Amino acid sequence: EEFPARQICTAIDRFELSIRGRELRISFKKSMEMASGNAIDEGQVWLLNCLNATLDANSVIRMDAEDALKKASVYKGFGVALAKVTNNKDLPMGLRQLAAVLLKQYVRQHWQEGEENYTPPTVLVEDKKLIRDLLLRALDDSHGKIRTAVGMAIASIASCDWPEEWPDLMQFLIIYINDKNNMNKVNGALRCLSLFAGDLDDVHLPPLVPILFPSLYSIVSLPNAYAPSMRRRALSILHCCIGTLGVMSGVYQEETRALMLPMLKAWMEQFSLILSPPVPAESPDDWGLRVEVLKALMQIVQNFPKLIIADFPLVLAPLWQTLVTCLNVYQAASIEGIGDCYTGLADSDGCDQSLEAFTIQLFEFLITIVGQPRFSKMVAKFTSDLAYYTIGYMQMTEEQAHTWSSDPNQYVADEDDATYSCRVSGILLLEELSETYEVAGIESVVNSAQRCMEEAAKARASGQTGWWKLREAAILAVGSISKPLIEAQTNGITAFNVDAFLDNILMEDLGSGKMEFPFLCGRALWVASTFSSLMNDRTREQFLYAAMQGVVPDNPGSVKVGACRALVELLPNSNIQKLRLEMENMFTMLGQFLQEASDESLHLVLETLQAAVKADAHVSSAVEFKISPLVLNVWVHHVSDPFISMDALEVLEALKDMPGCLEPLLSRVLPFIGPILANPQHQAASEGLVAGAIDLLTMLIKNSPEEVIKAAHDVAFCSVIGIILQRDDHSELQNATECLVAFVGGGREALLTWGGDACHTMNMLLDAAARLLNPELDSSSSLYVGSFITQLILKFPTYVAQHIRSLVAALVGRIQTAEIIGLKNSLLLVFARLVHLSAPHVQKVVDLMVTVPAKGYENSLAYIMTEWARQQGEIQGAYQIKVSTTALALLLSSRHPEFDKIFVQGQLIKTTSGIVTRSRAKVTPDCYSLMRLPVKLLALLADVLVEMQEQSTVDLEEDDSWEEVENEDENDEEEMHPSTSDKLNQRSVFQPLDSMQHLLREQVHEGDYVEDACAATDPINEINLSSYLMESIKKFAVDDHSYFNNLCQDLPEKQKIAVQAALSR
Repeated sequence: EEFPARQICTAIDRFELSIRGRELRISFKKSMEMASGNAIDEGQVWLLNCLNATLDANSVIRMDAEDALKKASVYKGFGVALAKVTNNKDLPMGLRQLAAVLLKQYVRQHWQEGEENYTPPTVLVEDKKLIRDLLLRALDDSHGKIRTAVGMAIASIASCDWPEEWPDLMQFLIIYINDKNNMNKVNGALRCLSLFAGDLDDVHLPPLVPILFPSLYSIVSLPNAYAPSMRRRALSILHCCIGTLGVMSGVYQEETRALMLPMLKAWMEQFSLILSPPVPAESPDDWGLRVEVLKALMQIVQNFPKLIIADFPLVLAPLWQTLVTCLNVYQAASIEGIGDCYTGLADSDGCDQSLEAFTIQLFEFLITIVGQPRFSKMVAKFTSDLAYYTIGYMQMTEEQAHTWSSDPNQYVADEDDATYSCRVSGILLLEELSETYEVAGIESVVNSAQRCMEEAAKARASGQTGWWKLREAAILAVGSISKPLIEAQTNGITAFNVDAFLDNILMEDLGSGKMEFPFLCGRALWVASTFSSLMNDRTREQFLYAAMQGVVPDNPGSVKVGACRALVELLPNSNIQKLRLEMENMFTMLGQFLQEASDESLHLVLETLQAAVKADAHVSSAVEFKISPLVLNVWVHHVSDPFISMDALEVLEALKDMPGCLEPLLSRVLPFIGPILANPQHQAASEGLVAGAIDLLTMLIKNSPEEVIKAAHDVAFCSVIGIILQRDDHSELQNATECLVAFVGGGREALLTWGGDACHTMNMLLDAAARLLNPELDSSSSLYVGSFITQLILKFPTYVAQHIRSLVAALVGRIQTAEIIGLKNSLLLVFARLVHLSAPHVQKVVDLMVTVPAKGYENSLAYIMTEWARQQGEIQGAYQIKVSTTALALLLSSRHPEFDKIFVQGQLIKTTSGIVTRSRAKVTPDCYSLMRLPVKLLALLADVLVEMQEQSTVDLEEDDSWEEVENEDENDEEEMHPSTSDKLNQRSVFQPLDSMQHLLREQVHEGDYVEDACAATDPINEINLSSYLMESIKKFAVDDHSYFNNLCQDLPEKQKIAVQAALSR
């Protein structure tokens, strides 16, 4: 039905019957008088009345009007009516702006089916054409807010209709951009184009570049003719287009080069002109313009380094001028707080125009050119001055000092989260300098820091109150490059004297014990944490004592924060015996700090407590009665916060491991968590309390003596079983499963006797397993059932053997409904365990699986081997890979006749050429060949050997690829594509590379990553996988040479070569 519909028009009666009806009609009448020069139909009359009503002070009237407009939006002509009101310049600006905003929303909701915010019905084709025409007419409106709303509506439509349904749009916009007689047209067109320039693709952008770029250049190069906002938008469009061309250059290298090269020098000269003048104070327009220049330059440097390298010196001196002169402005406005730095100021596009935003963009560009091999050479001779000015920018601003003084927790949050700031950007640049220029870069930073510290001393002597900011920034600079500096110091390739630096910190900033400049004192303690590994015993003891004094309750928050950071690093390597009295006092003070800390600083205090507990068993035992209740209290109040609760658990775990602490800790925890676990249904008021209590219980019983596990069993074992059988919360079920793994793994055979009836206890465990293996249970709740079943098989093999057939059937059912790959793989590993346990009689477990049915397959063996063959490459963790791979080797060696009846997923069959997009992937999904199971098993073993060989050369190949990047004569194709070693690394099953080391060792060492509870004690983990597989393949070839050769003939070439290599060793 056509707008206005009768049903909708009745809404106007509700307005007229309202208390403010008379006033509305008067307001509406005035609007009509103002619009007398334009013909207004019935629909517009109704619409204007509704728009007026939405601005009414009476909330009832407003809501009625909004409801009427929402209902009207589904009728034909509504969008056209909004566009007409937007275009009617005789109407009040407020009404027109409101109509424009509603039209923008209408377009987003009704224009194109399938879009993110789409709401039916779709705008009719004839209405679309009218709206497009009316919007273009409104693009040159004299009111900026209307231009913005109209531009956003056009951009939304363009993303759907251009160029197919709106072919003349771009020509129209370029005509507007080139109209020097009407700045409203230029402004509107720029605003519109800036909104969808990023959507221009490799088909539509290239023809536009020769037309559009000169137009943009004309605007940017005429500061007297065009306002800064217009020049800024022109640069923003340029930035977006260059980014798209950069992406295209990977495929269309010559074409993009031909587009960019003719105009680059002119743009570089223009950038030079914009950056050359000294940076003015209190000039957001100038700052914003420079920001866009830097963004455009960064796109050119990143995407077209070869094309720009010759002309880059044109902007180098102006860039330096910008850096140097901006520091004077930043020093006055931000660091000293004298001028206005326009914090929070944004332009009409929502872009940050503050001085801070400008300096951050400046540093981002500097980081980019320092990190680019071609450009870093140009900057090399300026590194000392660059580091010096960077430290100047890193000084704490007046606003930061004020905020952090009043809220120390915010100080912790900003430091930990590396908050978006000039200070953080400066640190990133110093790190880039030390990484790019190595020793020379390190020397530049530390020498500049020494220079700044000397200047700060002179400023202090002359009575300048802010002298400490420069010294604090210099210390921050040295600490920020501590890792490369320590390495250089260890190798004896730097002249910087770290000992002298630390002695100076002790004497100047910590020696007096006064807290006159708390941020400087806190930073001095922080820097101790970064160089703790280089300290001699005397220096470490002095800093440790200062840090202990730093947590005194009366100290400012910044000092306590720095002290905690220092303690975390200093305590593990210090001799505490001389400071035991101070240690006990420190625990007391940390306990008080813990009670005062907010969420932001709790992590730091808990981390400090953990380090302190581990530092000295004697002191920890003496203060357990003080610390445990406080940490437990923190845990209770933050049990729903996974980070803080985990930190608290780690402190309690550290206490648990201290001699004499486990029993008292257990006596505090068990009476508390017992009732919680016994009555989980009554804990709804405390989110996560039940799951957290199980987690706490698991921590206590892991790796604990049998008597402790029994004490926990007597209080909570039945409750944990009950939670698995009766609860549905996935966190509770996951934690309860892990808890049972700990009970079974630690209690072993004794666990079955603690309840009085071994069979009853075993039945409870099997009931829990059955619930977790229920195919109807969501996969997340069953996530750890694989580890639980494995522990039952390993610890109670006699009992489990009686139920093995039912267990296999349940495992198959759970795997078939698993929606999480991790769950599926963990259950496949249970079958790998069964294979290992049945060796050397592997045929028995195969025979069993043949007799168990599986939905959609001939039997369980066919299903499990199909899934296992498909998922083997997805199994994660070095130990898990060993278990699975060696089990596959045992299965292959069994040569069971059933295997030749099973066909599984083989090689990928390539059906398309070129880039596979998501849409193409939907039309032509991946296809695989079928492969006999024994061939697939041999291929999987060969794949592991190939992967291990390739991984052993990754480091060397990555080094070679970096050397190629640094070669100035490299071709662009080498720049755009990753090295072969990168590709191999990405598809390797051994992720990350550190995990690979487990496969090459003979045993698990302390501190290694252990994902499975069995890993540390399982003999399988002692296997050298490479040797094992080669020996297994050799034995197979000897035992049945004919069958082996038959399998090898069907192997893909790569795997065939790997097998032959194994045989020849």
